[in-house]
Amino acid sequence: RNLLQEGIVSGVHCVGDVMYDAVLHFAPLATMRSRVLEQLHLVPKKYLLVTVHRSANTDNRENLRHIFSALDQLDEPIIFPLHPRTRAAWNALQIETRAHIRLIEPVGYLDMLNLEKHARKILTDSGGVQREAYYLGVPCITLREETEWVETIDDGWNVLVGTDVKQIANAVETFDPSKDKPSGRLGDGHASEKIVEILNRMEGR
Repeated sequence: RNLLQEGIVSGVHCVGDVMYDAVLHFAPLATMRSRVLEQLHLVPKKYLLVTVHRSANTDNRENLRHIFSALDQLDEPIIFPLHPRTRAAWNALQIETRAHIRLIEPVGYLDMLNLEKHARKILTDSGGVQREAYYLGVPCITLREETEWVETIDDGWNVLVGTDVKQIANAVETFDPSKDKPSGRLGDGHASEKIVEILNRMEGR
């Protein structure tokens, strides 16, 4: 519909999200190969996972302070891999954190998938993490006022809270997806295959 409104009416193919393909392919590998839960002594579904990297949050001192203030009020383990931009901003602000907030170095893809899969809830400002949370069936709390992935909101698995301290804390306490995710909403896990088929047909012409 958006492309149609821009006057683009030919050569358009709806194939789904290739990130869903990747999650389906790599999640089993993450389960087999990643040892991040053991290394961090984590119990599945007994911790929160947080990622923050957007400049709107890292470059805005008030926003970043609000996020850390909300996390500070919580009383469960929080795993927070720090993006270099976020670490620099955190250091500059000299924000003190309680012991339940574990600031760790960035992790690799398989470790991140494993952390996402086993988190009780995910708090993030990342578009990619929102989608991975949705595909893995983990409630997502988005630290932004808007999202490009409105389907995750419409389906009840994602909630926008911005950087409001009370909204963040309330969502961690009460947000609970009330319905199953519709199958095929963002693809069926075969987007890459469909793309190849389309390209082969085009090449054949």
